[in-house]
Amino acid sequence: MSRRAAVLAIGLVLLALVPPVAAAIGQPFYVDVFRRVMIFAIAAISLDLILGYGGMVSFGHAAYLGIGAYAVGIPAFYGIHNGWLQWTIAIVVSAAVALLIGAVSLRTSGVYFIMITLAFAQMLYYLGNSVEEYGGDDGMRLAARSALGVVDLRNGTTFYYVVLALLVLSLAVGHRLINSRFGMVVRGVRSNEPRMRAIGFSTFRYKLVAFMVAGAMCGLAGALLVNHTEYVTPEFMHWTRSGDIMFMVILGGMGTLGGPVLGAVVLRLLEDLILPAWTQHWQAILGPFLVLIVLFAKRGLVGLLPERRDG
Repeated sequence: MSRRAAVLAIGLVLLALVPPVAAAIGQPFYVDVFRRVMIFAIAAISLDLILGYGGMVSFGHAAYLGIGAYAVGIPAFYGIHNGWLQWTIAIVVSAAVALLIGAVSLRTSGVYFIMITLAFAQMLYYLGNSVEEYGGDDGMRLAARSALGVVDLRNGTTFYYVVLALLVLSLAVGHRLINSRFGMVVRGVRSNEPRMRAIGFSTFRYKLVAFMVAGAMCGLAGALLVNHTEYVTPEFMHWTRSGDIMFMVILGGMGTLGGPVLGAVVLRLLEDLILPAWTQHWQAILGPFLVLIVLFAKRGLVGLLPERRDG
């Protein structure tokens, strides 16, 4: 096992210990904090599949986060609380929208690809703002958390471990995907797309499927996020949210499954917990810190860990 994999495994074990430790010190608030961190880690992993491994700089990835959230919020608005149905809708609709967006945007490259993905996300954002029935720009409260049979998401600890299990599943799916023949082709496209086309691969199809998988996974993160906040708003799809997710990937380390998780943990804890407790001008500290990481840790935080295998 590589040292990076060992660090990731230790990190997951520490995440599993958060609820009992929080209960022991009388601070259940930490369960909510780290549950939010893990939800964004799933979204960051999904972006890394296309950004870190596929070289597709999508600046509209938060669109699928919002779609997943509304796929739970809208059925709940009409009294449908079946979580299996809601989450399936979130994944399927997110994948379908990713298919449509990808079919258009993947015909471009470079800055044009970035701007088209951003434009589609903003279209969906303004669509959410315009639908007054579901709260418009004010958003709407979630009528009730998703019902998963014997799994009661109303229990904060139970919900926490559901999110942790889905984070582990996302890492496992990502690992299987990037180490498969499909993943090898996607990585090859990032390195030299003309050469991959020359040897007979339909690079557009491979990139489109990767785009769909990433959208579906982020849609699941959106379904989890709305259950966490118990509130859905078009702000889930705003371009600044896409920027947050992208920076988690860059901060942690692109092209590594552990990198997005580490990036999500560091960025969310700095923004939500650590720096605001020190000063109300915490952005003045966060900005230079992020700049220094980008300048001096070219491979992200995970790049600071040794790669050598033990034994």
